[in-house]
Amino acid sequence: MPSIDLNCDLGESFGAYTIGMDAEVLPFVSSANIACGFHAGDPSVMQKSVLLCKKYGVQVGAHPGLPDLQGFGRRKMAISPAEAEADVIYQIGALKAFCDAAGVPLHHVKPHGALYNMAAKDPELAAAICRAVKAAAPEAMLLALSGSEMIRAAQTLGLRVCSEVFADRGYRPDGTLVPRGKSGAMIENEEEAIARVLQMAKQGTVCAIDGSAVALQADSVCVHGDGPKALAFVRKISAALPAAGVEIKAQ
Repeated sequence: MPSIDLNCDLGESFGAYTIGMDAEVLPFVSSANIACGFHAGDPSVMQKSVLLCKKYGVQVGAHPGLPDLQGFGRRKMAISPAEAEADVIYQIGALKAFCDAAGVPLHHVKPHGALYNMAAKDPELAAAICRAVKAAAPEAMLLALSGSEMIRAAQTLGLRVCSEVFADRGYRPDGTLVPRGKSGAMIENEEEAIARVLQMAKQGTVCAIDGSAVALQADSVCVHGDGPKALAFVRKISAALPAAGVEIKAQ
């Protein structure tokens, strides 16, 4: 039976502010990407998130982002590759300490938001992120956008890499994501999201906003934990994939 990882961005609460329904979502996913304090999260949330993943048998990933709490890491910044490398090492190290304390491995690293999308197109930034992963967590796998520069950089550096697709985001014809705020950026209909996931998992294609078919490698499918439909999406996707003959399993 073919398999695919189902991942979700979690641990994004901060101080008195609660974002997402982490404890409710975790039973339905196979891996989680935990915010590391730069775009969201704080030490207490990181610790709690790692322990929740351990409780539910979910693989733990670091979700490093740009230093932009106010913008939730979704605003582009003029960051150099060297700065990005240091920032990613710092954030991986922080989450890895909580993993070590909990006795669970740091399974993967997935850049967040604007950093993820910038590195998808920028070979130098992609290489810097991959160097950071290799330096801070050489056993971890990189989770990155299918067909992106990060995939190529990881392969060049000899990192394990997992190609990611999105259940709740629109695609442009070049395989990149439709920027947030633009028409078609977010998929909010549950049935549409499920149909897209099944198409990506079984056929290796997705329909772009212009109607064209985009080829992609679907090793892992992401649902954003801060979305209003996150819990509904993971519940239905976690049922639809096995029903269609696709096992949900961390890579």
